[in-house]
Amino acid sequence: MMNVSKKLHPFMLLVAMFCATSVLAASADKLNRESNKALQVFKQDVDGAEVFLSQAAGYLVFPRVIKVGIGIGGETGEGVLRVGGQTTAYYRTTAGSFGFQLGAQAKSIVIAFMTREALDKFRNASGWKVGVDGSVALIDLGAGKTIDTNNIKDPVVGFIFGSKGLMYNLTLEGTKFSKLDKS
Repeated sequence: MMNVSKKLHPFMLLVAMFCATSVLAASADKLNRESNKALQVFKQDVDGAEVFLSQAAGYLVFPRVIKVGIGIGGETGEGVLRVGGQTTAYYRTTAGSFGFQLGAQAKSIVIAFMTREALDKFRNASGWKVGVDGSVALIDLGAGKTIDTNNIKDPVVGFIFGSKGLMYNLTLEGTKFSKLDKS
């Protein structure tokens, strides 16, 4: 007979994941260094990324977003908002999901605001949720591909790259972004 108290409930796993990320929250300096590394990978893997980012009014960089799921899934990560190439604010991304899922995944996310209006709407929101407060056109580019700025006309464009792990889910729908105080 198995002792039920020794089984790890999926909900408890998610609670543990979110608590761990709160305790291990990165300092502003560390988050900036990790974001710089993620941008280097993005620029190395995707031709035209540097030009594309320079044309954006601003962009979010989440160097490491962790997703864990056993029936119920959750993901979280911290990142920076850059305007004119400089960090102007810090954000946390969170999302939850239900359904058939099992595993863990780490990925990086870059979200570019291609118009000043889209950037201002994001910055003025107390908590911005994809699909509610705005939509993000997710661009699926493999290594060695090129961003064609003439074909990308959406005001907010997202890239997911560097996925490592056992879970695959290319969506930002329902993801919430909340501003952090890192002063």
